[in-house]
Amino acid sequence: MDESPEVPVQRSYSGLFIGVLAVAVLCAIAGLVWSYRLAGRLTTAEAQVASAQQQNQKLAAALDQTNARLKVTTDTLGQSLGMTQKQLEQKAQDLLERQQADAKRLAQTQSQIASVSNDVSGVKTDVGGVKTDLTATKTQLQTDEAAMTAMKGDLGLQSGLIATNAKELDVLKHMGDRNYYEFTLDRNQKKAVATVALELKKTDPKHSKFTLVVYADDKEIQKKDRNLDEPIQFYTGKDHLLYELVVNNIDKNQIKGYIATPKGAPIPVTTSGE
Repeated sequence: MDESPEVPVQRSYSGLFIGVLAVAVLCAIAGLVWSYRLAGRLTTAEAQVASAQQQNQKLAAALDQTNARLKVTTDTLGQSLGMTQKQLEQKAQDLLERQQADAKRLAQTQSQIASVSNDVSGVKTDVGGVKTDLTATKTQLQTDEAAMTAMKGDLGLQSGLIATNAKELDVLKHMGDRNYYEFTLDRNQKKAVATVALELKKTDPKHSKFTLVVYADDKEIQKKDRNLDEPIQFYTGKDHLLYELVVNNIDKNQIKGYIATPKGAPIPVTTSGE
């Protein structure tokens, strides 16, 4: 029998083996290259670790030297002060506690200062409020003063400012130019006001008129049919001082008003008024 057909099969197996072998060789080469690179990295890492260990050893040696010097210095200091290590440590602890106590007291003092500062700010605010109120009051007084008028009295003399109500009278009192004595006088009643006496004789509320008698220096001065808010003038005293009387309210049997006297006029021992 002819065996020649088996030759191609053997050649096919030989080619496949060669291919597999080539792949294996390439993989081995690649593995060698990777191993070489890994070995290089490991060598570098080992060198870095060794260097770090050397540095740590140097630092440890330096620390040991520093501790040794510190111990020698501490011992020397303790010997010079006559103190033991324990005493030095206790002294250091005492100093630390004292510093902490001082810091605490400082914090408390700062807190107290802050509190006082707040109180001062509050006082400043109150003072500012008072100043504002005073300014408003002064402005109101100036406004009220401007609203009042000066006129001639029943003697033909120029009068000062005339108050027509209690508010305006308060303004005049604050001005302090004259003394003011308020009164309420009933009909046929004789009453001492300032350094004189007054007696109401008649009232006419419908026409805002009244009649009264002024008793001054043992004289009777009759003021007949005078008008509401009219300055009634008369002289009195050894210095012949000019007094002014103003009636602001007239009822059926009563009048209310005030007497204005100069600042240098005598001050009555007792005054009568509402």
